[in-house]
Amino acid sequence: MTLLSAEGLTKRFGGVLAAKDVSFALEGGEMLAIIGPNGAGKSTTFNMVGGQLRPDAGRVTLAGQDITGMPPRAVCRMGVGRTFQVAQTFLSFSVLGNVQMALIAHHGQTRMLLPDAMAMHRDAALALLDRVGMAAQAGRPIGELAYGDVKRVELAIALAAAPRLLLMDEPTAGMAPAERSALMALVAGIARGERIGVLFTEHDMDAVFAHADRILVLVRGEIIARGSPEQVRADPEVQRVYLGHSGTRAAERARRSHG
Repeated sequence: MTLLSAEGLTKRFGGVLAAKDVSFALEGGEMLAIIGPNGAGKSTTFNMVGGQLRPDAGRVTLAGQDITGMPPRAVCRMGVGRTFQVAQTFLSFSVLGNVQMALIAHHGQTRMLLPDAMAMHRDAALALLDRVGMAAQAGRPIGELAYGDVKRVELAIALAAAPRLLLMDEPTAGMAPAERSALMALVAGIARGERIGVLFTEHDMDAVFAHADRILVLVRGEIIARGSPEQVRADPEVQRVYLGHSGTRAAERARRSHG
């Protein structure tokens, strides 16, 4: 069964048509990137899937169940994790404490008093940190970490809910090039190894062409191309309106690195 299906998603803001008849499907273990110029409708589409926006038309299904218009918290309970352009963490907590709090929320134990809560789910939190390469820094205040490491912790927080689907909004924003590549390689390995579907928006074409299985290209709210990185790279309309020479170079670098 298809993990995620979007059918005919349409959204207007006043007289502006932000998304028009956007449809796609995503399988477990697959990485699907949504790209396009500013104002293309990427965030609108992404937020209709995640529940931040209710579509004016169309529907979203997760493993065959209609989740159209469900609020984000309900979508999360259905097995959807999310990361954000700006990492969402508790700066006053340790690395371990941040992941423990995510596990506490997942288990519906948020009424626990803080001293008691900080003794809960330590082993599970450490295991999650180990999966993202951050177990050695579990005791550090998160405010002391380099931003690339904070994004790894945010990934562990998203994984705390044992998601079937992971939504990643500009996952490499604010990161250095080497950090971007390492993070996306980590996400791809986890997704494919654990059959988690990943839907992500991204401006870094190196990250997109190196790690996406398929790419959806939006311009002015409409899909103009879809397919494998190779198919999108070769599409004349995509080259004309979005990728240009920089996108061609990024795609070629990704091809060589996987050759």
